[in-house]
Amino acid sequence: MTRYGPMYGPDVTFLGVPPRTLTEPATYADADVVIVGAPFDGGTSHRPGTRFGPSAIRQACYLPHDGSRPSLALRVDALRDLRVYDAGDVEMFAGDIERSLASLESAVHAVARAGAIPVVLGGDHSIALPDATGVARQHGFGRVSLVHFDAHADTGDVEFGSLHGHGQPMRRLIESGAVRGDRFLQIGLRGYWPGPETLAWMADQRMRSYEMTELVARGLDPCLSEAFEIAVDECAGVFLSVDVDVVDPGTGTPEPGGLTSRQLLDAVRRVCYELPVVGVDVVEVAPPYDHADITAYLGNRVVLEALSAIARRRRDAQGGPPWDPRQPLLDAR
Repeated sequence: MTRYGPMYGPDVTFLGVPPRTLTEPATYADADVVIVGAPFDGGTSHRPGTRFGPSAIRQACYLPHDGSRPSLALRVDALRDLRVYDAGDVEMFAGDIERSLASLESAVHAVARAGAIPVVLGGDHSIALPDATGVARQHGFGRVSLVHFDAHADTGDVEFGSLHGHGQPMRRLIESGAVRGDRFLQIGLRGYWPGPETLAWMADQRMRSYEMTELVARGLDPCLSEAFEIAVDECAGVFLSVDVDVVDPGTGTPEPGGLTSRQLLDAVRRVCYELPVVGVDVVEVAPPYDHADITAYLGNRVVLEALSAIARRRRDAQGGPPWDPRQPLLDAR
């Protein structure tokens, strides 16, 4: 069977990494990381357009698409130091959210079952439900903690008469038991939603949500360190979910006042270097609202930063001098 390839846009892989066939696990049996596209915006509550996100993230780079990206900071080339493949897009029909999410869950579980880390390119944030569930099916329900960067809590209940949408996946994950509420860490919340009733539900689940005012008052790094201690307690791995509206980008539901892109990249690096990450998704890149492609570029670099940190973590675990962020760029060159 041939690779499905992107639903929207040219059939290219993430920065030129080798293609694989999602429905044929033997083609990625040796993978460390498998990239999967989830071109779905049937869960949006405001402006659609994230169905074009996976294609934009794959292509957003001014360097050659040659399957190589040496990191200046981390001194690894994640696309070569790790076996990274791109299995194309899951077929997701915007008019049938339940079928689409079920297809994505099966795909993510297949990648996790093969022993690889699934990296899912969204798509709206409704895909976090099948993404984290697919990983939890492999590593154990309640055994995967979730670190969630977002402007919004995404813990709504019923919206537009539906249990599924990009404002509800985190509630569904907790209700299903895939992720424990007390191992759910949210970073970057702000604005004017959700309301008191939903916040009370979140408190009852013992979620830990870092709103921007707290992050500014205490500092991002101390809050991350605190969250990391919770994330690794009684859990087998960590799922990282990054909604690009945690910054102030081109997306469907923008909320001013977020993290800078520098802060987000540093935070993603810390998550994937310090924690046992078993799955990643990057969501809500919406090219129709993305001036000069800055959000697609950010999404691309979030993926690269995550992969580079995973590669560095594995190299350090093999022995030798650990990574030192204070080391000058040209030392030992």
